[in-house]
Amino acid sequence: MLTAKEIRESFKEFYRSKEHVIVPSAPMVIKDDPTLMFTNAGMNQFKDIILGNAPIKNRRVADSQKCLRVSGKHNDLEEVGLDTYHHTMFEMLGNWSFGDYFKKEAISWAWEYLVDVLKLSPDRLYATVFEGYEPEGLSRDDEAAGYWEQYLPKNHIINGNRHDNFWEMGDTGPCGPCSEIHIDLRSDAERAAKDGRELVNESHPQVIEIWNLVFMQYNRKADSSLEPLPAKVIDTGMGFERLCMAIQGKTSNYDTDVFQPLIQELAKMAGLKYGDDKQVDIAMRVISDHIRTITFSIADSQLPSNAKAGYVIRRILRRAVRYGYTFLNQKSAFMYRLVDVVIESMGDAYPEIVAQQDLIKKVIKEEEESFLRTLDTGIKLIEGVIADTKAAGKDIISGKDAFTLYDTYGFPLDLTELILKENNMSADIEGFNEQMQAQKTRARNAAAVETGDWVVIKEGEPQFVGYDFTEIETEILRYRKVKQKNSEYYQIVLEKTPFYAEMGGQVGDKGTLSSENGTIEIFDTKRENNLGVHLSKKLPAEITDTFVAKIDTEARQAIACNHTATHLLHEALREVLGTHVEQKGSFVSADVLRFDFSHFQKVTPDELRKVERLANQKVREAIARDEHRNVPIAKAKEMGAMALFGEKYGDEVRVIKYGSSVELCGGTHVANTGNIGIIKVVSESSIAAGIRRIEAITGARVEDAIDAAQDIIKQVSELLNNTPNVISALQKSIVENADLRRQAEEFLQDRIKNLKNALIERKEVLNGVNVIACKGPRLSDVVKGVAFAIKAEMPTDTIFVAATQENGKPMLTLLLSENLVKEGLNASAIVREAAKEIKGGGGGQPYFAQAGGKDIEGLQRAYEKMFTLLKLK
Repeated sequence: MLTAKEIRESFKEFYRSKEHVIVPSAPMVIKDDPTLMFTNAGMNQFKDIILGNAPIKNRRVADSQKCLRVSGKHNDLEEVGLDTYHHTMFEMLGNWSFGDYFKKEAISWAWEYLVDVLKLSPDRLYATVFEGYEPEGLSRDDEAAGYWEQYLPKNHIINGNRHDNFWEMGDTGPCGPCSEIHIDLRSDAERAAKDGRELVNESHPQVIEIWNLVFMQYNRKADSSLEPLPAKVIDTGMGFERLCMAIQGKTSNYDTDVFQPLIQELAKMAGLKYGDDKQVDIAMRVISDHIRTITFSIADSQLPSNAKAGYVIRRILRRAVRYGYTFLNQKSAFMYRLVDVVIESMGDAYPEIVAQQDLIKKVIKEEEESFLRTLDTGIKLIEGVIADTKAAGKDIISGKDAFTLYDTYGFPLDLTELILKENNMSADIEGFNEQMQAQKTRARNAAAVETGDWVVIKEGEPQFVGYDFTEIETEILRYRKVKQKNSEYYQIVLEKTPFYAEMGGQVGDKGTLSSENGTIEIFDTKRENNLGVHLSKKLPAEITDTFVAKIDTEARQAIACNHTATHLLHEALREVLGTHVEQKGSFVSADVLRFDFSHFQKVTPDELRKVERLANQKVREAIARDEHRNVPIAKAKEMGAMALFGEKYGDEVRVIKYGSSVELCGGTHVANTGNIGIIKVVSESSIAAGIRRIEAITGARVEDAIDAAQDIIKQVSELLNNTPNVISALQKSIVENADLRRQAEEFLQDRIKNLKNALIERKEVLNGVNVIACKGPRLSDVVKGVAFAIKAEMPTDTIFVAATQENGKPMLTLLLSENLVKEGLNASAIVREAAKEIKGGGGGQPYFAQAGGKDIEGLQRAYEKMFTLLKLK
């Protein structure tokens, strides 16, 4: 039986024999494509070629691509673990032809690989072909069907509808019919009882699609019409995990050697056996899937966070932790211990995870511990919601409350339901779903972008000349209108452009496009599918004019200063902290630079100063830029340039050198380090486990910062009567202030003690309980101290009730001794209910709670209501 590693290599070797160039997997996390956060198909890295925005270097290509599907059109997240064949991260084996072979060879080679090489049984295979779509004038794909008839009986060739068998890149762009290969993995008895043909595309766990052959032959326009593609493309994708299941004779992806090492390690950690309990099995499948996703995303420099792609990764990690917490009794961090197993299984094929093993484990461990604290907080919050709901005489918590726990505090709905069930309660699931749908609708509306068709003015290839020119004569090649968030603007593609399109952390250029008929402003330059697009609120008066494209040179120079400064800081950080330091992200604008790097502890002030001084030494040396363009990647590495994990490099790269600083970089840089003037680090912080961030400014911004600092020092000196020694004066003031605080605290404690004694003397005993009441103005600052002083002196059978006011603001306070809480009283629930009388809210613990309000007139009513709820009056 072939192992997963052997299957992966056999695919590459087969297509190598068919004259395909085997290319490495692109990063799973996409950084320079606004339409995608993650690589969700093998074709993503070839999008530029398919769209005609990049030249074809190799007409035949094959690879094994790491993919992630959790959001958007391909949202598989909620299915993962519940069935045996859905995944978040998966590998896609694929082969491509760009204007070379087409349907005949694609089908023939797919059959040869599956049947002749892998020895899959032909009678278990089925192929689907596009049945046609009359409204668009598309007929059945008889060509593909004809080729399949050379290998399969006609009853194994199945017509598929537009949804299943017509592939589209998006609302617009390349598209075409596709042919899916399905395999029936059921037992012979099951196959005899029911024809596999009837189960194709019916979500049967053992009758599954393993390979999709896409025949791109059309281009979908904005008006939904189709036009033929000038160069036809073959794009195939085969699910590696499903293929391993078929080859290894399993009925679940999770039973293959892709996942079993992870599942068995989990079973050992939890002291449980896979296969004995349905919920435990689901938990183990979820975790074994998700740990792969998280490992690869961190290796590609995507850290868990609260925004965009980082939020997706955090959500996946937290889903896995929650399954371990609930069903495997994992109450402390555990997932990071599985990273070694992932690397043992996949490190040979993907060396980037081996190189970052320690960082990956540290990030995951810290994220786990953070979420476990969130779970503890959520449990306390839900206990408060349960108490309030019971106090209101209800046994169903609102959908809004359940959604707030989920959305604001990250508390999963199914865990909320589990806790509610233990308390004989439930949640309004319909209300929760309404809240969820409303949020999704808001997100969709915010992100909705409507683009028109490209209007082609002139044929030609766009050329970036911004390394050498800040303005140039040019013509418009094409443009289109874009609508987003109730605004409209235009995307313009120029034949030649000095405008740098946003990429690699560097913002895009701004500037103007001028002709004899007028000038328009370019407010930004973006990159879409490797195409530089200039954004403008309006089009030129005469679109066919010859224009002068001119960038904002002042902003460009400031950006270049900051970008070069990141290179100098990177080198200095490695020199001061060690060669483990590696760039993990950056942002470069005209105003500021941010640089994220791997390091496992806080950078000390002394270290930071050394880094800053080393970088500024290079500035003062006025080192000229040494630029090398179109350098083969291997030669660039020989020159000392370091390739960063998570970045996609072409066969040829640009190398930027400033003395001993050598980097692969496509950004804009100063001609001489002296142009920077000065570099000043303004902050250093942690953004994730093992990842630090420095922010810095350069040149004129440093002058502004120095002026601002001097102004502050002058103002402080004036406040201290222009003393010549500001530090000594401040120290004296701090000592005097501390002494006054101590005296005030002593006075406050005396006041609390005296008030406590007076209130105890006036206590009432009701139903065998000591009731101590307090009402009055100017007591809000001491009432909490009084409550706990009374608790210390009278720890049992005691209730303290207070209604106080301060500057016209009412406050309620309630303290219960522990034995009364155990008998069923809840201070938090009582105070919340009574606070309605003062138009306020609050809460706390079952034994102590406070609430403030707006309506002083309702304070007496609130006071009386607390007694009523305590059942004392």
